[in-house]
Amino acid sequence: MSGRAEAILDRLSGLHPRLIDLSLERLQTLLARLGHPEQHLPPVIHVAGTNGKGSTCAFLRAIGEAAGMRVHVYTSPHLVHFRERIRLAGSLADDALLAATLEEVEATNAGAPITVFEVITALAFVLFARVPAELCVLEVGLGGRGDATNVIAQPACCAITSISLDHREMLGDTVGAIAAEKAGIIKPGVPVVTGAQPEDALAVIAERAGRLLSARGRDWWVQPTATGFRYRDGQGSLDLPPPALLGQHQFDNAGIAIAALRSAGLALPTEAFAAGIARAQWPARLQRLDGRLAHMLPAGWELWLDGGHNPAAGEMLARHLAGWSDMPTHVIVGIKKSKDQAGFLRPLLGVSASLWAVAEPGQHLAMPVDAIIAASEGRARPGPTVKAALEAIIARGGGPARVLICGSLFLAGEVLKQEAAA
Repeated sequence: MSGRAEAILDRLSGLHPRLIDLSLERLQTLLARLGHPEQHLPPVIHVAGTNGKGSTCAFLRAIGEAAGMRVHVYTSPHLVHFRERIRLAGSLADDALLAATLEEVEATNAGAPITVFEVITALAFVLFARVPAELCVLEVGLGGRGDATNVIAQPACCAITSISLDHREMLGDTVGAIAAEKAGIIKPGVPVVTGAQPEDALAVIAERAGRLLSARGRDWWVQPTATGFRYRDGQGSLDLPPPALLGQHQFDNAGIAIAALRSAGLALPTEAFAAGIARAQWPARLQRLDGRLAHMLPAGWELWLDGGHNPAAGEMLARHLAGWSDMPTHVIVGIKKSKDQAGFLRPLLGVSASLWAVAEPGQHLAMPVDAIIAASEGRARPGPTVKAALEAIIARGGGPARVLICGSLFLAGEVLKQEAAA
């Protein structure tokens, strides 16, 4: 991002004492001054959940674009570049356009208290309202009820991905309480789609959505097949290729995307669903790397990256690693402070050939290496950086192996910067 835009965001960060403040009034006031751009968007699919939001947004975008639609997408956080958050009609927003529109939003706000995320959300809505498109995909930043994206009064559909314990300090200590926050995006008369959920979470969503709920296992189904998977609902069946994003959990996310598009009443050809599922891309979700760090490894080795960071993500990764039985997997972990590091690490202990704790220079809110080692029951070794851990793994010798770097989206961003470095 340009220095001009960075300077604006730095100034705006001083307008509110808290980085996160889950309420809507400040943003609603700013949007009114901007002429209510949030009321002039193409059909919106609003996506909340604990895990899988970004992947579901990636499937929604890919399917829409395969159908010939221009698709706006708003996601967070970014991994390397700020402009990753805002995709305008299929393309990442230009730095100069971002800076100019940020200056406009800042001037309109006129120094009123507001969080940076609220400003960025206003920025996205202004741009989305000005650039023509046929679909708008909005990912909730945190929670749902008080998230800045929840100013959208009448989305075409609300989608809720897998819910588990995360951000408990802000959303609640139980799955039911967190589900209530996520279900806060549900609006009267708007169809709601949800994937596989714990019973407590599904009960909360069902009570809020009523007859407009379309739930996996009751209203729609996905079943892996020899050639991919079959999706089925009241509108019929689709035989589809395997999702481009890896992991069994991606069948659920792909199904949510399909169900949301169909529930929103968007008439898309079967070919678009197949092409979109096969083309979807989303970095740091079981992404195989082939850059500078990957080239450190001996021939026949593989380097993978995943941004999963909560206990549910740890369980998902452990299931995937268990299926990688053809060669051992070494795991490099860096975790954000305040996360349930023990809960994330516990499932990985039994499926990793070795475990390495790291904290990259520049990694936002990185947990100290010693704390990660303690959370791993002493199993992890100090990296203390990704490059040093890779060197130590290679020095151990042995045949071909995989290395998985995981534990934090902020770590993933630092890794992707190193991968791309000359």
